[in-house]
Amino acid sequence: MSIDEQYLSSAIRQFRTYKALGDKTFGQLKEEEVNYTPGPDSNSIALIVKHIHGNMISRWTDFLTSDGEKPNRNRDQEFEGTFSGKNEMLKVWEEGWKVLFSSLEALKPEDLLKTVLIRNEPHTVLEAINRQLAHYPYHVGQIVFLGKMIREGEWKSLSIPKGKSEEFNNKMFGK
Repeated sequence: MSIDEQYLSSAIRQFRTYKALGDKTFGQLKEEEVNYTPGPDSNSIALIVKHIHGNMISRWTDFLTSDGEKPNRNRDQEFEGTFSGKNEMLKVWEEGWKVLFSSLEALKPEDLLKTVLIRNEPHTVLEAINRQLAHYPYHVGQIVFLGKMIREGEWKSLSIPKGKSEEFNNKMFGK
């Protein structure tokens, strides 16, 4: 496998990892909790999902052939309103990831050095992927943090729980 193929495979795997963290967080939340906002200048989980969705649809639709900031995207509206419920939010979440994975899985190693535009700024495909590999995990981290805050006392850790590192390492190293 060439380094280009390894990079694409790794990027897809990383995106899947972060999607799974969001999925596991949503699985712990009650219907009404997706709209919880900790303060007036904060976003709810639902609004973060709405923003990620808008970004994914814009960036990954016609990825190689059109600017990643589509003329029909209204970023400011992504931070307004809400969904009718958790199921509607999850539908939008899945739709965004489907567009991302369809575009990524269609890429060929020779595409990595092609130029794409984001807001009329040129990026190599590699740079554009890296840009989103920084952006989406940032927001997934917000989703997880809000989930932990909302479900305090009932939260099930998505990684190694506090005080369990040694136990986890012993298991991983076969001790």
